[in-house]
Amino acid sequence: MTGNNHNHKNCLQIFKKLSEYLDGELDAQTCEKISRHLGKCVRCQVCLEMLRRTIELLRKAQTKNIPEREFY
Repeated sequence: MTGNNHNHKNCLQIFKKLSEYLDGELDAQTCEKISRHLGKCVRCQVCLEMLRRTIELLRKAQTKNIPEREFY
């Protein structure tokens, strides 16, 4: 979706479901709708890629325990 015919309302609906889309938690019809939109919308493709990268970075990040301390 490019040019003046671009409907940002559709992008917002897609954006709200991207995490579930990546996790395979959506029904087949919704996945198909999102896939079609992503095939046409560069902005949503970028959002999807950024979400994928963020998830990957978080998976690779080392977790550190917060030291316990007494509060007075």
